[in-house]
Amino acid sequence: MTNLKIHAPAPAELDGDLASLRGDCARMAPHWAVPARDSAVPVPPSLIHGVTVPAASARLLDAMSDYGD
Repeated sequence: MTNLKIHAPAPAELDGDLASLRGDCARMAPHWAVPARDSAVPVPPSLIHGVTVPAASARLLDAMSDYGD
């Protein structure tokens, strides 16, 4: 088994301001890939079949509040 230890360099300033945060984000932006936008079409309920939900999960969801009463 290989023990991989990856150490990222510590940030130069831990208590940075908004300008420093924006600068960090601007430097990272080129590394973020934007996924191609797929036009997702809703599936009609008539095509959804064979989905089963365990009784314990259904009871758990049924007991959850919708809006955090």
